[in-house]
Amino acid sequence: MPEERMIQVDEKEQIRRAFFIEGKTIRQIARERHHSRDTVKQALADPSPPEYNPEGPRDCPVMGAYQEIIDGWLLDDQKRPRKQRHTAHRVYERLRDEYQFQGAESSVRRFVRLRKEVLEIGRRDVFIPLEFGPGQDGQADFGEAQVIVAGERLQAQYLTMVLCYSTLPFAMAFPHQRQEAFFEGHAAAFDFWGGAPRRIWYDNLTQAVQRVLEGRNRKEQQAFVSLRSRYLFESRFCTPGQGHEKGLVENQVGYVRRNFMVPIPEADTWAELNAQLLARCERMKEHRRRGEQQTIGERWLEERSLLLPLPATPFEGCVYFPTQANHESLVPFDSNAYSVPTKYGHRKVMVKGFVHRVVISLQNEVIAEHPRCYGKGQEILDPLHYLDLLHQRPGAFEHAKAIRRWRPTWPPVYEQYLTQLRLRHEEPNAIQRFVRILKLHEDFPSVEIALALQRALELGCFHPDGVRTLLLIQHDPSPIHELLDLSERPTLAGFQVLPPDLGQYNQLLVQEG
Repeated sequence: MPEERMIQVDEKEQIRRAFFIEGKTIRQIARERHHSRDTVKQALADPSPPEYNPEGPRDCPVMGAYQEIIDGWLLDDQKRPRKQRHTAHRVYERLRDEYQFQGAESSVRRFVRLRKEVLEIGRRDVFIPLEFGPGQDGQADFGEAQVIVAGERLQAQYLTMVLCYSTLPFAMAFPHQRQEAFFEGHAAAFDFWGGAPRRIWYDNLTQAVQRVLEGRNRKEQQAFVSLRSRYLFESRFCTPGQGHEKGLVENQVGYVRRNFMVPIPEADTWAELNAQLLARCERMKEHRRRGEQQTIGERWLEERSLLLPLPATPFEGCVYFPTQANHESLVPFDSNAYSVPTKYGHRKVMVKGFVHRVVISLQNEVIAEHPRCYGKGQEILDPLHYLDLLHQRPGAFEHAKAIRRWRPTWPPVYEQYLTQLRLRHEEPNAIQRFVRILKLHEDFPSVEIALALQRALELGCFHPDGVRTLLLIQHDPSPIHELLDLSERPTLAGFQVLPPDLGQYNQLLVQEG
């Protein structure tokens, strides 16, 4: 017996009208409407629309011959990158081109959707709504976006952190995701919030995790432990592949990219770029999340007093690298070499690598600081570091690498003054005098030294001490020596100094005969 078709809403109305209004019997209605008496009874008992409850998926006869092929592709996709998996459209194209499929693309789309449900592929998760107490939890993650710094388009890595109660975000951009960026971002976020949350949730990022252990246990990087120890927050790590466990910050990473980085931000320096991002974070305090009565800023004020207090001494967001200066007073760090004063050659030193600078210390005393270089095999030289040794070895002046790199940037008056020194003094002495003038850069900027050298040329002054005196006069043009008023010093008033007899010098003259 063929399966009875589903009764429609309008048919149910006609059945009920025939029974209750027209007075027809159930048997008569069943015969006229071609339904069973049980179906008629159900329509009379329940006037609501019928529910559609299929017992199984609809058949796709045209696709049956391709099920094994499609299943293979879909299952194999699970081993592939997420963005390089088959779409329904791509499945249709392959069936058409490789298997001479003649059916419609809509049939393929419906069948792919059906097979994904059966194979439980791409099933969307269901989550539990979460609520956090003030000052208790924060989350952190990196994102990436294009920026323009000093006219160059770069792929920036930005650390995004968020307080889970107030949802006040913080974002800071870096040229990379290394530990020093990770640490500097944390310190800046805590300064912005006025404290640290008691727990922070992370992915299993290498900046913090050395090895993933069983369950939620992790062997953490010692440098990260040092960061935690300074601020005393607890770290929590998500289950691998379960980024939704810190879904708040994952949403914030996307929000920052869409709202803070569009259009592509431009700045002359990374510091200027991060000032722009900080201003955007500050304006977020005025926002009100959907369903909340308070603004983000009002909720942040509520939780600020519950955050862990900032440490008395600021945390240095850097990595430490103990090493030794070589015979050229160069210190290796991160595939490059940085100079130190020559008196520290062959000495053991400590390098502190920040995101944008390198600081070199000896027994807690800073002996050199350089902008950080992200090239490979580069030598970053400060010419001032080599001047003491050049004073001792003036013969190396013309070929000294630090001088040769520095020299093209000198104002023209430097070369003019050096030429005049060489005309008046023997070569070693002329170079030594000029090296002493170059050492004035330790105390004065180049623009002031150039003015002093120009004045020295006008006065015929060719001694380093004279140039220094001219620099001091530029800073304080008042007379260096003032007349002594003896009226207030009666004990000196009685002393008489007789003028010398200049005729005595005639005895030194030799009269030509």
